[in-house]
Amino acid sequence: MSRKAMAILFAGLMLASAPAVQGAGFLIYEHGAAAMAIAGAFTGLANDPSAIWHNPAGLAWVEGTQLLLGGTLIVPSGSLTMDNLPGAPVYKQVKQRFFPPNFYLTSKLSDRLAIGVGVFAPFGLGTEWPNEANDFPLRYLAVMSEMQTIQINGAIAYKLSDNFSVGGGVYYVDSKLKEDIVQAVQISPALPVWDVPTTLDVKGTAFGWNAGLLFKSERFSFGVNYRSRFDVDYEGTVVSSTAYVPEAYQAYIPTEGDGVVTFKFPDILTFGLAVRLTDNLTWSADIHDYLWKRYDSYVVEVDYPDPYPDMELAAAPAWKNNLCYRTGLQFEASDSLTLRGGFAYDVAPQPIEDMSPSLPDANRIIFTAGFGYRIGKLVLDFAYQYEQFAKRTSDHHYIFGPGTPNLAAGTYKTSSHLFGLNLGYRF
Repeated sequence: MSRKAMAILFAGLMLASAPAVQGAGFLIYEHGAAAMAIAGAFTGLANDPSAIWHNPAGLAWVEGTQLLLGGTLIVPSGSLTMDNLPGAPVYKQVKQRFFPPNFYLTSKLSDRLAIGVGVFAPFGLGTEWPNEANDFPLRYLAVMSEMQTIQINGAIAYKLSDNFSVGGGVYYVDSKLKEDIVQAVQISPALPVWDVPTTLDVKGTAFGWNAGLLFKSERFSFGVNYRSRFDVDYEGTVVSSTAYVPEAYQAYIPTEGDGVVTFKFPDILTFGLAVRLTDNLTWSADIHDYLWKRYDSYVVEVDYPDPYPDMELAAAPAWKNNLCYRTGLQFEASDSLTLRGGFAYDVAPQPIEDMSPSLPDANRIIFTAGFGYRIGKLVLDFAYQYEQFAKRTSDHHYIFGPGTPNLAAGTYKTSSHLFGLNLGYRF
């Protein structure tokens, strides 16, 4: 098989894989129901064990030994209207459910020193489009994208004074990435184009660190949190099926190779303040900066057994840093019951020309509500979150290259319902 034919085979794989884990759409910030119910405006509060994620300096104010565990049920939905096809058909995403868990254990060792460990899944989710009859128009760009990422974060915090604390930690990252795509393969101009379903299945690990500071007075608090960038070098397999290729030509197409994918995850920098407006009412607000601009290259390397040539395909995307604005209120209705609500506006980092069915990201507005209920040493936190993505039309994808029909033009509509639940206990 010629190198040109191999390039045709894997160009679609690169296009589908590259955006699979990018943008606000794959950053999960909901790692504690109390924080989630006030739209994640928690950097300046950080007053429960989920401070390990939101601002580790807050651990210095979390009394005793506390356990917090739970998760977030995420129910996304999306559709794509194919504007350039006859009748503008509408395709709906396959229904999916995701449940990223969270777990925290913290302990106050002295009046000033505290430690803790947290486990959460900050990058993940996925998309899948119906392709039962191999008839999804954008199957050459993406059919299914799924990512799972777990972080284990140890942290320590110390009060430098009665009003000021610092904190930090290190975390271990374990991540898996899977992509399904249909390749459009033409071995020579004299032969037809055949569909070759292909799966990229890889995993990798990395390390990162986080740090924060927190100032607290009787009525006002201010915090800063930073989570470091990290790179994951994914390794695994690339498996292709030749079921749609005539038997006489199947030997020209490799069916399995070793795949390597490198991805740069962003720095996360957040600033937050909280003001106790009355004895029972607290307002908080955050600004979050997700530094996606560092994502400036994406490389897919495939190592095939002889006689097939190895391949290396690279892209140079132009992603941008994006901001998220969060604000929330919580009202202590009684000694046992706290009511919460919030709003956020998240700006997408994804340029419209890089949109694809693997991640149709867009600016979004977020509404949240929830409550906390305490019985003795036990606390139950619940949160609901609704996300509405802006309708976004992309007309920059050409499945078979520039100069060919622009079949990939389409309008994406996306929304999500999220349900967070945590159970906490203070020993």
